[in-house]
Amino acid sequence: MTRTITIDPITRIEGHAKITLHLNDSGTVEQALLHTTQFRGFEKFCEGRPYYEMPALMARSCGICPVAHLIAGAKACDEILAVKIPRPAVTLRRMMNYAQIIQSHALCFFYLSSPDFLFGFDSDPATRNIAGIVAQNPELARDGIRLRQFGQQIIELIGGKRIHPSWIVPGGVAEPLTVEHREQIRAAIPPAKEIALRTIAAFKPILAKYEAEIETFGNFPSLFMGLVDDKGELEHYDGKLRVVDSMGNIIVHAADPAQYADIIAEAVEPWTFMKFPYYKPLGYPNGMYRVGPLARLNVITRCGTPLADAELEEFRAKCGKPALSSYHAHWARLIEILFCLERLERKLADDSILDKHVRAGAAANCRDGIGVAEAPRGTLIHHYHVDDDGVMQWANMIIATGHNNLAMNRSILQVARAFVDGENLREGMLNRVEAVIRAYDPCLSCSTHALGKMPLSIELYSPERTLLKKMVRNDE
Repeated sequence: MTRTITIDPITRIEGHAKITLHLNDSGTVEQALLHTTQFRGFEKFCEGRPYYEMPALMARSCGICPVAHLIAGAKACDEILAVKIPRPAVTLRRMMNYAQIIQSHALCFFYLSSPDFLFGFDSDPATRNIAGIVAQNPELARDGIRLRQFGQQIIELIGGKRIHPSWIVPGGVAEPLTVEHREQIRAAIPPAKEIALRTIAAFKPILAKYEAEIETFGNFPSLFMGLVDDKGELEHYDGKLRVVDSMGNIIVHAADPAQYADIIAEAVEPWTFMKFPYYKPLGYPNGMYRVGPLARLNVITRCGTPLADAELEEFRAKCGKPALSSYHAHWARLIEILFCLERLERKLADDSILDKHVRAGAAANCRDGIGVAEAPRGTLIHHYHVDDDGVMQWANMIIATGHNNLAMNRSILQVARAFVDGENLREGMLNRVEAVIRAYDPCLSCSTHALGKMPLSIELYSPERTLLKKMVRNDE
């Protein structure tokens, strides 16, 4: 390998990462590595804290999907309490999770990924961004802002704050839903649904323009994992783990999430701070699997709401069952937005959500608690172990982006080999390598837990971009 191309930083993602492409003498990519370069280590510094702080504390690991961490953390603490959560509290938790999925998917689709769809992967990077969308397609830009605003406002109305609400607590939720807030949310659903349907209709014709990207953007056999309910329908809050293979065969039908360690193991590499979960029976790295909106549509029997099911039928007719190309995750996100809007509408019609009994109280009764939920990017696992006084001894967090780590590394290699010509390098080639990572919508700040000594390169530049000094630490 005689040449290395570095993409640093990867743009239009949440968090900090870079990609290195290693080329041979003929300019062909031989190896591609995704480096998560930040380290947060939430698993370690929660040790010694009281268990009841965990949901709000863990939510601070991410500003994009804090609700998912609140839910997974609270569910783990529910098990430590060994209590039955009041039904209205479960419904309200679900509603907040739907709102989070809507706003997060809107952020990914409209803000981070749509510039590539609308302008093309080879377009001028000076306009291939959200500012360019505002200038060229203001209606789409407004739709993205309004849909994300819709999700964030629901989080604020229910939980008191848009970012890092601490309303979801061990045993339930802190406050019941008011009649006023219920009606505000109900009134906002019809226009949000119109935006979702309009965006889906506009996006589907665009697919024909990017057949080469569909063929190469993470398009390979793998396993897929997600939660399903008792009917095999789309589930984000509770349910059983299902794993299917690339032919659609169910290899894990309905596993108790508390037994996740029988299904999943984790590996660590020296060149990234993100762990590598894998399907345990197949070993590392053969046990690669994917999670997230695409995986969820691949593992379910159906969504369970009429509009989303109609879209799912068309999705499967065009993309396959299962759909293997990670490019199709963008369409899957739009279907999930529609599903969450339909579910919200259904939940709000039930008067029991106004019940005042929304929290069960108890002391720590169990030493272990495992909370599993579907975050926007995929299955999220929190496992807490406490002592007799309820003080945290250790935590294990398997983050949605971490589940996809093996697949993301495989994807950048596939795209780089298809598009990157080391002898005739162009910006659009490298943008495609970045774009396949954007298809996974990684959220890196909460996924960085792998301890180790990572290779480090520090470069000091002058204001004129002249390299003044470089220091390198290798991994030996």
